[in-house]
Amino acid sequence: MTEPAPEVQALIDLATANFPPLGTEMTDITEIRAFFAARPKPPATPPPIARVENADADGVPVRVYDPGVHENAPVILYCHGGGFVLCDLETHDGFCRALARGTGATVVAVDYRRAPEHPFPAAPEDAYTALLWAARTFPGSRVAVAGDSAGGNLATVLTLLARDRGGPRIACQALYYPMLDPTRSRPSHREHGRGRFLTSDHLRWYWDAYLREPADRTDRRAAPLAGADLSGLPPAHIVTAGFDPLRDDGLAYAEALTAAGVPVAAHHYAGMFHGFLTMAVDGLPEAAEARATAFGFLRTALDRTALDPH
Repeated sequence: MTEPAPEVQALIDLATANFPPLGTEMTDITEIRAFFAARPKPPATPPPIARVENADADGVPVRVYDPGVHENAPVILYCHGGGFVLCDLETHDGFCRALARGTGATVVAVDYRRAPEHPFPAAPEDAYTALLWAARTFPGSRVAVAGDSAGGNLATVLTLLARDRGGPRIACQALYYPMLDPTRSRPSHREHGRGRFLTSDHLRWYWDAYLREPADRTDRRAAPLAGADLSGLPPAHIVTAGFDPLRDDGLAYAEALTAAGVPVAAHHYAGMFHGFLTMAVDGLPEAAEARATAFGFLRTALDRTALDPH
């Protein structure tokens, strides 16, 4: 098995040191969130954006990032990662700003309810409520869904819900190292379950906090890889990382979507680790390339002249 480059391993070690040891020494959610909130934050200037405001999406808190490019800009509904348990609007604020600037789209970031206080299906239902609100609030705009890790799960689940509940229409889905399989049975979970920042202990703890009932583990709203009908879903961009226990979740989902006739642009970054795309990491050309590619996919997919308007 290959090892990360020294500069990549240094970032993995730094991220690990600033993350609670979930599922092992630390299991109490209050203690975990206190650790998470108190971790040192590197000084950073958030990317400037024309307008940022918090809003109420029919009871679901959201944050709207308007790049001020033009009226009737497309909309990206963004679901943050964090294992359905951690992270929030603040942890992903910098990435959502960069996403809005890089795509020219209005980004609506969803502050969905988190487990264990609010287990499945609170998160996907909150995200779907926010999606309906976004479609109604920005009428006539093309809409994409996107998310990282657990947020990637929610993003693709939104395409299933929109298909099966009669809308709204989604132009594309962008899934960044998505967390899709509660069985955690694929090889990457064993190969990279230790020492790569996100661990097998984290993932086991996340899924156990999120899915309380045995039947939840095969529900398509929680586990899209568990035999869900994927036909008729919008085109997808899937990003995977070589040193990520979730690597094979994303690769398997790309194959499943393709088999169902869904157009897929899959980009694998062999030298990267979980979280690399949304972290503010400087000096990693592969990460900069991944962001540019991700934003370019969304720009093209949301361009009215690039896709069939019907």
